[in-house]
Amino acid sequence: MRVPHGPYLLVAALLCLALPATAASSVDRKRAKPEAFVLSSGKQELYRYAFVIRRAVVRAKPRRTSARVAVLDRWTPEGTTNLVSVLEGRRTKRGVWIKVRLAILPANRTGWVHRKTLSDWKELRTRLVVDRRRLQATLYKRGKVIFRAPVGVGLSQWPTPRGEFFIRNQLYGFGNPVYGPIAFGTSARSPVLTDWPGGGFIGIHGTNQPSILPGRVSHGCIRMRNGDILRLARLMPVGSPLTIL
Repeated sequence: MRVPHGPYLLVAALLCLALPATAASSVDRKRAKPEAFVLSSGKQELYRYAFVIRRAVVRAKPRRTSARVAVLDRWTPEGTTNLVSVLEGRRTKRGVWIKVRLAILPANRTGWVHRKTLSDWKELRTRLVVDRRRLQATLYKRGKVIFRAPVGVGLSQWPTPRGEFFIRNQLYGFGNPVYGPIAFGTSARSPVLTDWPGGGFIGIHGTNQPSILPGRVSHGCIRMRNGDILRLARLMPVGSPLTIL
């Protein structure tokens, strides 16, 4: 299922002022130095994401000659518009680079893409935390709990990965009731079931067996009772950060 999202392009207008030659030279030297800026902040409970509007190579550092980390595609394996959590940026003399969280193995990888690869920023204040020890999911908004539910996570041989991820998409209309009414695709991937379609991505979905929850019952996906996943879908927008403890 492909969810259409029109490209969002950020257009910046630069107003130039006439400066004396010495002052202009001083400004040019200052601008030549990379300037860092924060896009997402857990302390402020402010997070940002962006849609991928063109296919691009992800670099280890904010420059074109840096090592290649991955390729960022416009579409997810499920056919929805791809998006990424944006963490920080660097303004350089060759343009603006953005540090993004990646949906690759090993877990918790990040990399840098040029600003033109991404749409304008989307802001949100929600964050989902899944505690594998307590078998519980908690959704925060502006730092306050607005949702809590028991969950099922992966068995010891098929563990739910630990780390920092994000919600990539929302899917529904399944022919198999095992997935429940709604599923969220995440950027987390199974380190052991990489032969799954799309490479073993971890989902959050409902179940037709609510009696097995909470528990360690899955191949790595996070399961919720159908009523809980429907309630979560009303509260948690796509793009929200996901922390798995």
